[in-house]
Amino acid sequence: MDKKETKVDSDVFLECSWEVCNKVGGIYTVIMSKTAQLMKYYKDFFLIGPYFVRKTHGQFMESAVPDNFREAIEVLKAEGIIVHYGTWLIPGKPKTFLIDFKNALSKTNEIKGWLWEQYKIDSLGTAYEFDEPVAWSYCVGRLIQELSQTSFKDKKVVAQFHEWLSGTALLHLKSKKANVGTVFTTHATMLGRTLAGSGYDLYGNLKGVEPEKAAYESNIQSKFTMEKACAKNADAFTTVSEITGIEAEHLLNKKPDVILPNGLDIEKFPSFENSSIKHKHYKHQIKEYVMSHFFPYYNFDIEKSIIMFLAGRYEYHTKGIDIFINSLAKLNEHLKEKNIDKTVIAFFFVPGDISNIKHDVIEGKSFFNDVKEHILNSMSGVQTNLIRSFLSDKEISKESLFNKEFCDESNRRLLRFKKEGIPPLCTHDLNNDDTDPIMKGFRENGLLNRKEDKVKVIFYPIYLTGADGLLDTDYYETMLGSHLGVFPSYYEPWGYTPLEAGALGISAITTDLSGFGMYIKKDVEKSENPGIFVLERLGKDDNFVTENMTKLFKEYVDYDKTQRIENKINARKIASKADWQFLIKEYIKAHNLAISKVK
Repeated sequence: MDKKETKVDSDVFLECSWEVCNKVGGIYTVIMSKTAQLMKYYKDFFLIGPYFVRKTHGQFMESAVPDNFREAIEVLKAEGIIVHYGTWLIPGKPKTFLIDFKNALSKTNEIKGWLWEQYKIDSLGTAYEFDEPVAWSYCVGRLIQELSQTSFKDKKVVAQFHEWLSGTALLHLKSKKANVGTVFTTHATMLGRTLAGSGYDLYGNLKGVEPEKAAYESNIQSKFTMEKACAKNADAFTTVSEITGIEAEHLLNKKPDVILPNGLDIEKFPSFENSSIKHKHYKHQIKEYVMSHFFPYYNFDIEKSIIMFLAGRYEYHTKGIDIFINSLAKLNEHLKEKNIDKTVIAFFFVPGDISNIKHDVIEGKSFFNDVKEHILNSMSGVQTNLIRSFLSDKEISKESLFNKEFCDESNRRLLRFKKEGIPPLCTHDLNNDDTDPIMKGFRENGLLNRKEDKVKVIFYPIYLTGADGLLDTDYYETMLGSHLGVFPSYYEPWGYTPLEAGALGISAITTDLSGFGMYIKKDVEKSENPGIFVLERLGKDDNFVTENMTKLFKEYVDYDKTQRIENKINARKIASKADWQFLIKEYIKAHNLAISKVK
């Protein structure tokens, strides 16, 4: 989108979120990735978040407060609200206010009483997970109120508030009739997420939900009533996808004014050529780990293996983990029945309740590295023997390349590497192994990592840090080394993971119940090789979805190298449709709508 074609009606933009300099969920990625684009449209652009000393270290560079903000900040200081001013160290380096709200916690009951009197927000008996954001958000409202009356007195100001956590600020400004346009964005309705997580057929029975009754029955009435009050009172109410908009219209009794799809700054991702180089490097690294995990027990042709993965929060049904497991089981039977000479390695990167890395897994990695180092250390002698045999026109054989000492030592190390039994299903000891849903799903579906199984599974219940002693790859590096990302979510208001995979040139599966899947569905439904596959889940039962995913897996496993490369290219093209340079105009539209309602 050309900046010149987009008219901006406000002078100042303030973006408020609990996840500014505070990574706890997907909103962090939304804000961080689009800030540089928004700064092209607003000379006066500011972010507002909470101040946590440990979390801000390395992310936030504090600086002296500019003169034009001193009056507002001193007023808040007198109230016990401490405002830190500086720069968030992300692309664009936006000016940022971080609020230390600990002194305001003593006023929480007073604030909650006011919320009940003014907006009927029922927060009786809430815990810190509600009270902390309410105290912080009240301080945000006070800051914006003071800034609008001093620093920005003669300017048109618009402020955007993400999720119920920042809602108190919006409601405070409305009650004070502040000269500020307000935008409220819900990334997922609290009630919708809760009902979907409980197994309720949300989209099949949406009209049958009595929102207030369901909220109280689910014990989320405080967040629900806050969200509903913000949607009603904001100058512009927005959601991140059409699917969430459908929820909001029924559950919050408010249709979104504008849809704000989430995007990425695609330019920040490696080019397809660089991704291809990195794919080879990290695929090799992942395959080495796979060999250390499985080859002590038995081996298979690692060059004919396909690496799939699922990554996300531990939400067994809403993230589609159940569908993934069921489909892998059917794929396993198909590959065995047809005796197809390929192996599928399926990783489940889902943080779980762990105690430590399994001893057998550590031992396998250690002994694998021992064998690898022994061979690499002997390569100079092997190369010399190869050159001599080649130049002397001698037959090249095992005996001509390797001396007896090398062979004997290699055999001793290999014997130590070998084990009896079956490779573990999980890399770590789980505190709830018998009841863990993923482990139960593996066992009930016969995904047991037996030698005859063509589908191997690895539950990897930790965050990918790049230094975990096993894969030693971070999130994006792991994606880059894989062939296919699988995200068959039932409830996914947007869904960054398939978008990120596509941006890295990696094929992915999403569903038409995810915001991103719905967004790209028309672009991919007519293509036989779309790069990002959109699985039908809307109005379909689990058996239908499982059968279709299994069919998709069979087709993907049957792809040749040329088809997989074409798929990767198309994945990158589809992901580019969600570049912020195209999507940011919807934010400007919402801001302009809000400022038009300020009297």
